Amino acid sequence: MSGKGAFPVQVGLVLCGAVVLLAYPLAVWGTGETLKAVVAGALLSTANVLAGYAAIEYSFNKSYTTFVKAVIGGMGLRMVVMLGALAALIMLGGLHPVALTSSLMGFYAIFLIMEILYIQKKASFKNQG
Repeated sequence: MSGKGAFPVQVGLVLCGAVVLLAYPLAVWGTGETLKAVVAGALLSTANVLAGYAAIEYSFNKSYTTFVKAVIGGMGLRMVVMLGALAALIMLGGLHPVALTSSLMGFYAIFLIMEILYIQKKASFKNQG
């Protein structure tokens, strides 16, 4: 899958795969509170990676300085926002802290790898053509 819009589709496929893999364990061993926390972590991480995708798309054909500011600086800003959202969801939202943090970090790790591979693939296409 290549071209514009392929990355968000891949993110959606990861989410669908996670639903398939996690549906049974969460239904059998989870509680409603756990399920809400896992969904919130997945949604927060998805919003984070889509914001990263937007930063990459915005800055890719601009100067190196603009790219670094948007992608690396944006990553720092996104992490601060995610930390604030995580704290708010635990303290104010009352979500299960372990389920929320585990879900958030699990999806974050997968999406971060995907984001890095996307930048690498995009750069290699730019260098070829």
